[in-house]
Amino acid sequence: MAISPPYPTYSPGPDPVSRSGAHPHWWQRRWVRYGALITLLALSGLVILALVRRQTGTEGFLVGLGLAVLPVPWLIAAFRWLDRVEPGPWRNLVFAFAWGACAAALIAIVANSFATKWIATSTADPASADTLGATVIAPIVEESAKAAAVLLVFLFRRRDFTGIVDGVVIAGVTATGFAFTENILYLGTAFGTDQLTGDRGIASVTAATFFVRIVMSPFAHPLFTVLTGIGFGFAALSTERQHTRRVLLPLGGLLLAMSMHAFWNGSSTFGEFGFFAVYGAFMVPAFGLLTWLAIWTRQRELRTVREELPAYVHAGWLGPAEPFVLGSMRARRTARNHARRYLGGRPAARAVAQYEAYATSLAFLRHRGRRGRAGADFVVRERELLAQLWQRRDVARPALEYAARVAAPARPLYGAPAPYWYGYPAAPHPAYNPYRS
Repeated sequence: MAISPPYPTYSPGPDPVSRSGAHPHWWQRRWVRYGALITLLALSGLVILALVRRQTGTEGFLVGLGLAVLPVPWLIAAFRWLDRVEPGPWRNLVFAFAWGACAAALIAIVANSFATKWIATSTADPASADTLGATVIAPIVEESAKAAAVLLVFLFRRRDFTGIVDGVVIAGVTATGFAFTENILYLGTAFGTDQLTGDRGIASVTAATFFVRIVMSPFAHPLFTVLTGIGFGFAALSTERQHTRRVLLPLGGLLLAMSMHAFWNGSSTFGEFGFFAVYGAFMVPAFGLLTWLAIWTRQRELRTVREELPAYVHAGWLGPAEPFVLGSMRARRTARNHARRYLGGRPAARAVAQYEAYATSLAFLRHRGRRGRAGADFVVRERELLAQLWQRRDVARPALEYAARVAAPARPLYGAPAPYWYGYPAAPHPAYNPYRS
């Protein structure tokens, strides 16, 4: 077994700002940027709240709010589950949801209304304004507004945006927020219509709207915008020299999102059963395909962890069993539970979870470095991650070793040797099958 190295005593070097003797301008300070962003989102939220309430009425707004919130926890939980291998910070998800629910929704309402009125007054067939607005204007405006959140995270939180899963999660959460606000508007308006006509029960407009938007297609907006997120995810995997690829891939994903959105909105013009035909023949298969792609990407990330971390085992930074444990979500959960029960309660479990996240980031960083995709700060970032691991090793290593013993397969029959988890390689040979006779 390798001997653990002493804690690194490298110097990160002087701060470039202090070295030059200059100070950042006031607009470059972090609290100014965060304050401006929070103010923008808060103002957008207040304006969108006033617009929706004016259109639906107070009672309609409350009914729409209560119904529209139902799919939100499930969608957020699904995207958070997908992000469990290398979980991003909660502040990115909060920003994405707030942008979709407030800023993107406000942009969409204002731009769609203006464009529809302009088409109605400038064409010879005003009756076609709603159709053109739904199939042409709305997909372009809405997908562009939602894509802005993905772009902002990609540009300003680049360290947290490293691959396809990150793009899927940010895009999906943004679209979930957008759909939440849009559903309040549609459901509240439907409720107001029922109040005027006296319709009640399953035959009401509210019930039909709830069935279509909440039961059948709560994934519609996330499905569209995830295509944009996948484009940004592929761009994140590109090297810094591939400028054309880093621009064209997000644009391609955005165009696909707009096209799918337009096709979905136009299904109502395809005849009496056009909506159900598009839903069954197009939307459901597309949802299944993208779900499979997301899960496959998640499994690929775990395989990357198992393949990249053994190098740090040889260097003594990680324990021999850790690549196996960190490459298995079941073993990770076992380690956290053991730490919570026997090593110090929730603080210990939190330290183990942080250790798992930092180790995963380290594996992805090394993977990008080997493929020539790492940035100029590769060495600095690697040292930062190793330092974070070292600070938590006393709690994390016993928990991870316990998880390795629990998760390791039982010794096969007939005296065949069991794979050893406490040395390199940290996973069994691919040809090894403990159940083969």
